[in-house]
Amino acid sequence: MEIWVVWLVIAAVLMIAEVLTQMVWTICLAIGCVVAMVLSWFDVSLLWQIIWMSVASVAAFIWIVPVARRWHDASNRRQSRDDRTGMDALLGRRAVVTEDIEPGRLGRVRIDGDSWQVMCPSEVCIPRGSEVVVTAYDSIVLRVQPVE
Repeated sequence: MEIWVVWLVIAAVLMIAEVLTQMVWTICLAIGCVVAMVLSWFDVSLLWQIIWMSVASVAAFIWIVPVARRWHDASNRRQSRDDRTGMDALLGRRAVVTEDIEPGRLGRVRIDGDSWQVMCPSEVCIPRGSEVVVTAYDSIVLRVQPVE
């Protein structure tokens, strides 16, 4: 069997391992194997193939890890915002006051077309048409603060 086939098989196994485990180092080693495979087509000695496979794997690791880390961090930020459901999804949202909010009394706001009962913990009257931010909730009554 020719050496380039061995490099190809190793690269394929590493790519399958990458798909199954999502460990960045396996794809880096697979890239190194592909480089060694290409060198074997030009009858480069096995020692140089291994050396270049190592160099290419390290270079791929240095290049791919920061990119993978950015993708992973961006995905985590997106998920942390999108994972909230129900009442928790309303926290931090902005709403428009549809009924005046008097201190110690309930008012109403509109969020995405839905009308919600709200209470403002501060002693400030919030007039109709003002914008507020949802800070908490008790049962189905939202707690809001005026937007500054």
